[in-house]
Amino acid sequence: MKRLRAKKAFICDMDGVIYHGNKLLPGVKEFVSWLRDEEKKFLFLTNSSQRSPLELQQKLSRLGVEVEKDHFYTSALATAGFLAGQNPGCTAFVIGEAGLINALYNEGISMNDVNPDYVVVGESKTYNMDMLEHAVNLVIGGAKLVGTNPDLTGPIENGISPATGALMAPIELATGNKAYYIGKPNPLMMRQALKRLETRREDTVIVGDRMDTDIISGIESEIETVLVLSGVTDEKEMKRFAYRPGYILNGVCDIPVIKKKADSAK
Repeated sequence: MKRLRAKKAFICDMDGVIYHGNKLLPGVKEFVSWLRDEEKKFLFLTNSSQRSPLELQQKLSRLGVEVEKDHFYTSALATAGFLAGQNPGCTAFVIGEAGLINALYNEGISMNDVNPDYVVVGESKTYNMDMLEHAVNLVIGGAKLVGTNPDLTGPIENGISPATGALMAPIELATGNKAYYIGKPNPLMMRQALKRLETRREDTVIVGDRMDTDIISGIESEIETVLVLSGVTDEKEMKRFAYRPGYILNGVCDIPVIKKKADSAK
């Protein structure tokens, strides 16, 4: 644990690590205070594309945690940056929420439902058959298919909710085209996170609740990994995977608690 606490930068997932829906998880306030007290660099990195950094900042504020908006990075931002780098000034038909649409606009990508360069899919509360049919025919007509993240489900207060991977599946099946997913476990998102933190992978740790996104992202990017059992993956499910996290903790609450114990033992 000394090695973990000595890391200079922490990349933390949000859903299942910091909160479930609108419920703050135990020890999060203490964990954020510890990050600040120890002068750690930190970034809240989420595969969700629904909210902007400002909205995420405001959500945490409502839950009693004050964090500046530049500490947030989303799959929407990563997707917009990727498309702008690949095809500056491109157009897109988007199935998604305001966080994704605004990120695309900010990168100079305009909306186009006639002959777009890309069909971009993220989490959506307004997903319907009309959108699905239109997206399928645009892809058949030549638009490239991009997903903000491959997650099939996301945790909510009373269970799980279908996520981007689940919403994308009918389009992939109907068109025979496989989407390119930007979010975790794509190492592209992890490299962008390191750039934002201005830190080396050797000095960084990723804290997440999913083996299939957070932990594999860290392993493939050679970043130390921490699995917290406060979200999707439990110890039984963890054993199904061929890889293991560097650390297994009950939640982020364990990190500052362990530090205090270590200090008192000196």
